[in-house]
Amino acid sequence: MTKDQYTHGHHESVLRSHRWRTAENSAGFLLPHLFHDAQVLDVGCGPGTISVDLARLVAPGLVRAIDISEEVIEAATSMYASEGPPNIRFSVDDVYDLSFDEKSFDVVYAHQVLQHLSDPVSALREMRRVLRDDGVLAVRDADYGAFVWTPQDPRLDAWMDLYQSVTSANGADANAGRHLASWVHEAGFDDPVVSSSNWTYHTDEERTWWGELWADRVRYSAFADQARTFGLADESALQEIADAFLDWSKDDEGFFIVVNVEVLARR
Repeated sequence: MTKDQYTHGHHESVLRSHRWRTAENSAGFLLPHLFHDAQVLDVGCGPGTISVDLARLVAPGLVRAIDISEEVIEAATSMYASEGPPNIRFSVDDVYDLSFDEKSFDVVYAHQVLQHLSDPVSALREMRRVLRDDGVLAVRDADYGAFVWTPQDPRLDAWMDLYQSVTSANGADANAGRHLASWVHEAGFDDPVVSSSNWTYHTDEERTWWGELWADRVRYSAFADQARTFGLADESALQEIADAFLDWSKDDEGFFIVVNVEVLARR
């Protein structure tokens, strides 16, 4: 199994954002390419909210939803055991060494995964291996260096610097979005199609959700643990960043834009 370190971990504040994700807000670029009876692999499925949407869209086709975390897969399996669609299967698997046969899937989808890997090109080659001829690869990752927010706050600048440093210490790239097309091409895909889309937080409800989520992450999640372990931040620094997110969330003029890059390619 991979020894890559997941920067975010699976604290409740992380899962809070993962559970918000749907096929509509996180896989819109893929939806026109889905079809009934498609065989789909969802890599890094997390709590499975997107996976379940995909399963409903391709029924009676099968969605195999995988994650490296046994805890996450157990939770997703339990959550959808009775209320989920019948055409979805959750399992633990390693993106560097997938347990599926060559050319098993019509679609391979990976959302916010490659930014956490030390060798994204190898992972993409493995995704290509399990794609059928003319099958669709769909990958989407944020580009932290392209995030935009207002009002400006040096404490939020410090958060960005810290996030970049923690991710780098893990051997990964927080600015994965800008590299997706070149990684996909290096993995053996020709003519990748590149697009982008944003998550924007501006309303009172949106700011409260995003600000409180990150205030909790920088104090309690694996990101906070890693920042301390790597000697990149102490409790005081983390609390200052948390306070900055809470202050931002209360500003009526505040907004935050999360930039995501998307790539579609065929085997």
